Amino acid sequence: MPANDLLEHLWLPYTQMKRARQPLQAVSTEGSLIRLKDGRELIDGIASWWTACHGYNHPHILNALHAQIATMPHVMFGGLVHEPALKLAARLAQKTSGDLSKVFFVDSGSVAVEVAMKMAVQYWLNRGRNRTKMVSFRHGYHGDTMACMSVCDPDESMHSLFKHYLPKQFLAELPVDEASEQAFDALLAREKENIAAVLIEPLVQGAGGMKFFTPETLRRVAEACLRHDVLLIADEIFVGFGRTGTLFACEQAGITPDILCLGKGLTGGALSLAATVARPHVFEAFLADDPAKALMHGPTFMANPLACAAANASLDLFESEPRLKQVARIEALLREGLAPCVKIPGVLEVRVKGAIGVVQCATLGDAAALRANFAEQGLWIRPFGDIVYLTPAFTIREDQLAALTSAICATLPSWLSRP
Repeated sequence: MPANDLLEHLWLPYTQMKRARQPLQAVSTEGSLIRLKDGRELIDGIASWWTACHGYNHPHILNALHAQIATMPHVMFGGLVHEPALKLAARLAQKTSGDLSKVFFVDSGSVAVEVAMKMAVQYWLNRGRNRTKMVSFRHGYHGDTMACMSVCDPDESMHSLFKHYLPKQFLAELPVDEASEQAFDALLAREKENIAAVLIEPLVQGAGGMKFFTPETLRRVAEACLRHDVLLIADEIFVGFGRTGTLFACEQAGITPDILCLGKGLTGGALSLAATVARPHVFEAFLADDPAKALMHGPTFMANPLACAAANASLDLFESEPRLKQVARIEALLREGLAPCVKIPGVLEVRVKGAIGVVQCATLGDAAALRANFAEQGLWIRPFGDIVYLTPAFTIREDQLAALTSAICATLPSWLSRP
C-alpha cells in the first residue's frame, strides 16, 4: 500500500472501500470555501451535509467557542446542568411552534430520532397501552442507526439490505391526493391501537431523494394523527433552521408536532449536537412515583457545553443577521440558475424550495465520478442516486452560487449523454 495512501486506516461513510477514490484532504475553511492540502479551493454547495448555514468560521460562533472552551468544554449532564444548556433549551422552547417546551439534548441527529421513537413507545406503555409500531413514508429517511433504519423506506433507501432484519413498521404513501389521504386515514383507523407515532420529514424528504411535498400534505398528516390519537414526530434535522424558508418547516403548515427532532444546523455546523423536543403532554406521561416510568436515556456527551455555546451563537445570528431574507434570495437565484437544466435530455425536473435546489435526472450513473468532475472544476457538489442538488450556506456570495449552478448546467449535457 502506498505510503501516501489516505485510506490506509480510514473507513469512509457510504463508500464501497474496495473501489474508493482517494479522498480530497481539507486543511481549512472560510465562508463557503473549503481549502485543500494541494492548494486548491472548492466552493461548497452542500454546506457540509447541510449544517454550515452561516458559512464556515463565522466569527461570532468562533468567539463563543473560544470563550466556552476556556472555562468548561464539557461536563456530564447527569446530576449537573450548566448555563449554555439552560439558555439554549429556553430559546428552543421559545422559537419552536406551539407548546413544544421540553428539550432533551443528544449528540447526533440519528440519536434524536431514536430518542423520539423511544419517547413515543414509552409514552403509551406508561399509560398502560402496548402501542409500539411506527408509521413512516415512502422515500423517507431518518438516520443510520438500527431503529432509525426501520423507519426508512425499506426498498428505496440505502438500508434496504437490512429490511428483513429490522422491526416491522408501517409504510405509507404521503397523503398528496384524495385516494392516498383515504388510504393513510384508513391505516391509522385500522391500526391505531398498535401505532405509537407517525414520523415525517416536513416538506422535504432529504436523503431519500430530496422529494418535496406541500404544507397541505403535512397538515393532512397532522390532522389524521390528531383524529386517531396517534403521536406525530417531525424530523426537522435537515429542514430545520431556515433551510426551507422559515425557521422551522412545520411553520408553513401551521402545525405543532408532539415531538420535534432537531440537529445539523443547530450549531451552525460547528459541532455535533441535536435535540428531541416534546410537548408537555408527552413529558407528563413520564412523571410518576415509579422510577421505571422515567426516560432511561443519557448520551455521555449530551448537552455538551461547547456545542451548546455554538448553538446559542447560531441562534444569535438568526436574530441579528437577515438569514431568512438570504434564503429567499438564494431560492430565487437557484430557480434562475438551474432553470436551463430542464432542457437537457435526461433531466426530468428542476425543483427548488428555500435554499434547496434539485436537478432530477432519469439516471445519473457513477455519482462518485461526477463528484470528482465537479471537484476538478473547483466545486464541492455531491450528487447521489439520480439527483444533483445544492444546499449552500445562507451566506454564500451570489457569484459563488452562480458558479455552482452554471457548472451543473454546463456539465450535465455531456455527462447524461454518455453511453
